Amino acid sequence: MNDTALTVHQTGRPHGFPTAEHFAFVESTLPDLAVGSALVKNLYWSVDPYHREMMDDVPGGFALDAPLEGRAIGQVIASRTPQLVEGEIVFHRKGWRTHTVVSPEEIRRLPRFDGVPLSAYLSVLGGTGLTAYVALTRIARLHEGEDLFVSAAAGGVGTATGRFARLLGAGRLVGSAGSAAKADHLTREVGYDAVFDYHDGPAAALLAKAAPDGIDVFVDNVGGRQLAAAVGALREFGRVVRIGTISQYNTPDAPPPRFNYADIVEKSVRMEGFLVSNYRDLQEELYEFAVPHLQSGRIAPDETVVDGFEHIVDAFLGMLRGENIGKIIVRDHSQTAAVR
Repeated sequence: MNDTALTVHQTGRPHGFPTAEHFAFVESTLPDLAVGSALVKNLYWSVDPYHREMMDDVPGGFALDAPLEGRAIGQVIASRTPQLVEGEIVFHRKGWRTHTVVSPEEIRRLPRFDGVPLSAYLSVLGGTGLTAYVALTRIARLHEGEDLFVSAAAGGVGTATGRFARLLGAGRLVGSAGSAAKADHLTREVGYDAVFDYHDGPAAALLAKAAPDGIDVFVDNVGGRQLAAAVGALREFGRVVRIGTISQYNTPDAPPPRFNYADIVEKSVRMEGFLVSNYRDLQEELYEFAVPHLQSGRIAPDETVVDGFEHIVDAFLGMLRGENIGKIIVRDHSQTAAVR
């Protein structure tokens, strides 16, 4: 067993877009295990948009010069508790490090389904997929045949939302993305009917062209001008599901979107945000919904995989720049060899 571990620390608060200089890789020896704990070697790591918010000096944010948290999947390699057996694969939230010490209460055992890769538990079957599932089934309460607009449709939540919406019987499915290549993937592989590049002009005009008859539901990962455009395009009894505001994560001083607030009343629009952490009781329901379709090939995990923990900061910064299609996941080199 390698007797050293690597951990990523945040070393400074960014003002605008973060850089590699805001992080440091810290080497340490593996800790001695206390009774009741186990040592996990991590195999897959998640980097997520919400990490950018946590980098700021906000309540509950990341502490400076301390290990960063995040979703990860790893294997128990040493244990001093009968509740965690060496060789077990577990999910936990003490990521951004090669090794971590966990108690039984800090992990979740992952069911293994034939034909479903481990990485899916961080993408379509993980918090990303659960966010999309909750957005559609609990917040929007999507009805069959309703038309949907999804911003940041090529991201992890956006691709999962598109695939799940198709399974739930959505009508016209419209998305926004940051490039023609992403738009092509969404229409060709995910099932979107129309996707516009938000760089191509005013959001309201682009949305009107893609959804000339309006929309019933807007799943918002972006905020800003796309939120304002969607409110204008909503039909009577439309719903806005607020998931994130990635357009403002690196520009906190940007003005809020301006839209006709009378539309909220006159069209009986409902706008609701949520935190997926409040819906973890739906994890098994997500498995029941999505796993059969993964096994049949009707849906696929949309993932951009980066090999090597040493590239986790690059993967995070690339995600913030929109370089990924689907969920971005960092994979240990041992798993790279395993899938060849």
